[in-house]
Amino acid sequence: MTRNLLVALSLIVLSACSNTPDWDYDKSVEFANYKTFSWSPDTANFDKGAQNYQISELMEKRVRNAIITEMAQHGLTLVENAQADVMVNFHAAVDTKLDVDTFNTSYSARWNYWGVGWHTQTQAREYEVGTLVIDVIDRASNQLVWRGAKEGRLRKKESPEKRTETVNNTVKDILSNFPPKVGH
Repeated sequence: MTRNLLVALSLIVLSACSNTPDWDYDKSVEFANYKTFSWSPDTANFDKGAQNYQISELMEKRVRNAIITEMAQHGLTLVENAQADVMVNFHAAVDTKLDVDTFNTSYSARWNYWGVGWHTQTQAREYEVGTLVIDVIDRASNQLVWRGAKEGRLRKKESPEKRTETVNNTVKDILSNFPPKVGH
């Protein structure tokens, strides 16, 4: 019984840590009518002045290629702006987050003025989190009809191949609900 409870709690904790994409869309739109896409004139709002070297034209190219591949998997073809049903825009941001852990390091059985002693230690670590947002805009109405986003911890010192794989997987996750599935 205790083992089953421990397994169940572990699964709940792990599922809470998983980084699933976030979607929002206009339910009144008939997404099946969309067959072509182009890049929005505002595409690729990457803050190139950012201190993070991972926000670059190389990363922008990886994201574009991944979006083209995934949109093709969903039946949409890249065309010139004038022929497009929808326009695609994407932007990225990098934030610094702080992870703080406090834990007991030892127990002292010695009695002192304040009683029995517990010793704690606190560790703080900064890390970077990147967020990629993909927007789909109806070209005729110029209205946002779908948005997907995903954030994840950025890894430094990765090879270009690993960065490409990470971008491909992130874009695939974000666009996994485009066009939206009923009930999502």
